[in-house]
Amino acid sequence: MAKQKTRPTEADVLEFIQSFAPNEQRRKDSLALLNFMEKISGHKPKMWGPSIIGFGSYHYKYASGHEGDAPLVGFSPRKSALSLYVFTGLESHKHLLNGLGKFKKGKACIYVNKLADINLNVLANLMKETMHYLKTKL
Repeated sequence: MAKQKTRPTEADVLEFIQSFAPNEQRRKDSLALLNFMEKISGHKPKMWGPSIIGFGSYHYKYASGHEGDAPLVGFSPRKSALSLYVFTGLESHKHLLNGLGKFKKGKACIYVNKLADINLNVLANLMKETMHYLKTKL
C-alpha cells in the first residue's frame, strides 16, 4: 500500500509561516489563525507534510481499505489564498457555512483571501462541528 504523503513532521510552524506566506498580510493572518485555531481546537499546531499546519488528528478508514491519519482542522497560507481545512464537505454540513462571509469552497476546503473577509464566530462554530463529526462519526 502507498505511503501516506501528508503526515505530521517536526518542522517549525513559525519558521514555515515566515518562509512560505507570500506577503505580510498572509503572514499576519496566518499568525492570527495559529492562535485562533489552537484556542478553538484545544490542540497545539503541528506541520503536516511540507505545507499544512494542522491541529489535532483523527484516523480514517475507507471502504476500499485505504486508511491513515489527518489533522482535525488546519490551514495553509498559500499564494492564491488561505486554505482552511475546516469543513467536511458533506451536504448535511453546508448550513454551517451560512454567514461565514466571502470565501470560495472546494470539496472539503475553504479558500479566503484574508481573515477580515470572514466571520470568526461562524468559523469557530464550523470548526467545532467539524471536529465533533470527525471524532464521533469516523
